[in-house]
Amino acid sequence: MEIAYVCDHMIHIIDTDHPWDVYSINSGHTEVISCLEWDQSGSRLLSADGEGQIKCWGMTEHLVNSWECTQSSSVDGDPIIALSWLHNGVKLALHVEKSGSTNFGEKFSWVKFSPSLTLFGGKPMEGWLAVTVSGLVSLCRLRGRVALADIAFTSGGNIVVAATDGRSSSPVQFYKVCVSVVNEKCRIDTELLPSLFMGCTTDPGRRDKYPAVTHLKFLTRKNSEQVLLCASSQMGSIVECWSLRKEGLPVNNIFQHRSPVVAEKQPMILKWRILSVACGYVILSPTSRNIALRCLWLMIILLFSGLALAFHDGSIQILHRLSLHTMGVFYGSSGSSQRVGEEPAVKRQRAGGPTLHFRALQFSWTSLALVGVDNHGKNTHLRHLLFLLEYCMVTGYDWWDVLLHAQPSMVHNLLEKLHEEYMRQNQVLSTRIVAVKASLCKLSSATAARACDFHAKLLLIAISSTLKSLLRPHVLNTPDKSPGDRVSEICAKNTDTDIDKVMINLKTEEFVLDGPPLQSLQQLIQWVGDFVLYLLANLPNQGSIVRPGFGFLQDGASLGMLREMLVMIRIWGLLKPGCLPIYTATSDNQDSMFLLFCLLTKLWLCSGDESHPQDPDETLIDECCLLPSQLLVPSKDWLPINDGVITKIQSKHQLRLQFGKPYTLPGVNPNAQVEVFRSPASRRMDHLRCLHLGISPTEDSKACTRCGCVTMLRSPNKTSAMRQWEQRWIMNCLCGGLQPQQLHTFSFQCNHS
Repeated sequence: MEIAYVCDHMIHIIDTDHPWDVYSINSGHTEVISCLEWDQSGSRLLSADGEGQIKCWGMTEHLVNSWECTQSSSVDGDPIIALSWLHNGVKLALHVEKSGSTNFGEKFSWVKFSPSLTLFGGKPMEGWLAVTVSGLVSLCRLRGRVALADIAFTSGGNIVVAATDGRSSSPVQFYKVCVSVVNEKCRIDTELLPSLFMGCTTDPGRRDKYPAVTHLKFLTRKNSEQVLLCASSQMGSIVECWSLRKEGLPVNNIFQHRSPVVAEKQPMILKWRILSVACGYVILSPTSRNIALRCLWLMIILLFSGLALAFHDGSIQILHRLSLHTMGVFYGSSGSSQRVGEEPAVKRQRAGGPTLHFRALQFSWTSLALVGVDNHGKNTHLRHLLFLLEYCMVTGYDWWDVLLHAQPSMVHNLLEKLHEEYMRQNQVLSTRIVAVKASLCKLSSATAARACDFHAKLLLIAISSTLKSLLRPHVLNTPDKSPGDRVSEICAKNTDTDIDKVMINLKTEEFVLDGPPLQSLQQLIQWVGDFVLYLLANLPNQGSIVRPGFGFLQDGASLGMLREMLVMIRIWGLLKPGCLPIYTATSDNQDSMFLLFCLLTKLWLCSGDESHPQDPDETLIDECCLLPSQLLVPSKDWLPINDGVITKIQSKHQLRLQFGKPYTLPGVNPNAQVEVFRSPASRRMDHLRCLHLGISPTEDSKACTRCGCVTMLRSPNKTSAMRQWEQRWIMNCLCGGLQPQQLHTFSFQCNHS
């Protein structure tokens, strides 16, 4: 998850798990930046200022710390007060009442929601919508000054704009905006919707108490029927929640007698009704919406159904989004929190000097994390966390904020429950659930080894699909099954430990390739061979779950995948010996692949029945004990342990973080990188290309902020086959995630003696 904030015409972008790493952009705006808006993917950012300048920022080479201005537009001299991307028509409904269901299709369902603007064939068109102070494209016939505005979308593809001139005595106007393309030109049609007056202006006791409207916000971008309004003065603020409802229009008895149709069916009208009111001393917003001190509530998307208000004393109140009842209070100065009904331990008094308060607040996608920027620069139920993890798997949202609430003691149960729920589905999210499990395992030292296994499984799945994609049918009229599927089927049925006998049943014509793709993929083939050797050689020592590789012992699907690839590599080796994995054997006549396939098949047979896996017999363990004396066992370079905020916040103590300065745990050397299952002097590894970089690499590299996967920034490969492999990781890291790619560039330091 990424956050962008503004200071002195500079846009600063940070990753929430590494908030001390800041990338700053010189925006080029000449006036104060008034609006910042992320797109749905988090790869593009809109910025707008008080001179009417709008700029679109995009990632350079999909790196989160490299941005450039890709597009811009201008309405000179007309300040921008509201900005939004057009809706892409994707909306997923979450059914809380069915959270205990075993079917993902019952928990989550896609809602019919039309895009704001469509191309030929109904494809959504990208773009953005801005509201200016003067209303350059008039919202209605009577143009007037617009001080505050917000934008929402309807399921029919329309856009709803709420606007006010900033005075509480003036009406809050609502407009329906329809955007279309006619003869390659944009056409905008507007229609006036029912308006409202704030409730405080109709109350004689409050009529003059709150003269200025300081905040106007829809509950969500996808809900145009509920809006929040905040009116303020120097003495305090009032927040009102309004809802648009259909109500019957009363008809006079005269018309009922004359028209029986009217009497039978009462006409309906849309009307705004106030739901609830809350008062307090809220931060005022006299100037810019983005820079000035303000109370900003961002509506949440999920179960929590609340909003956050920042107060001038530095506290944050969490209110129910409809009733506006206080659900919790956080005191920023002391770092303590208080639930409703609890008495504060110490009576807090207002300090005489300037207090620390928040300028902006932002909820995460699942509303389990709230990020705030100030003026200076609770345990969750296991079922709740499981439901949110499933939601992130289905939607593709980042699950970083869910992990913040997962205690190390919960990890094992979460893994078991998540696996049970997933096995009941159609299993189309096979790689995403592995990535979620890897993130969970990094939260506990007891499961850190399993995180290594899950990352290795992600790489194994990717290599398997890549190698199988090289197979081509030798005739055009192929059967229903692809060559890769036939390889899997034959290897699953043939339980022979002799690799050459398994090869006899395969059609070698499908393995004939043109050009040098096999030689260029040798590094991936080498990883497969080394990984099989590592697993078998360490089988006698795998009695504990704390060692990497333990998760593969009874994983029949992964062992079968390794077995299939050994058969494919064996056939390719007959055609191109240079693609075979290289082993260092103690005997010249040692057939290394024959030996490894034999032992791997025996281990695979033990885990054939997933419901009742068997332990390896003594004969197999004895044979694996002899492997180090027959072949040189390579050392594996596992991914580093997570050093982000997730591992530091498990204690539930408040952390004081400073931009540009990494936070270190007490007693840990800040200059030493915390790593797991790796010696300090080991060679660095390009985890995506499976290349050794040496102890002190000189090439610029990038590292994923989620899993720590390191790879070279520039490709050293020239062949098309390896380029295709690398293209898979241009937009996404191996572990996936919400962002197109959360990678940071860095250079390793070389220590010369």
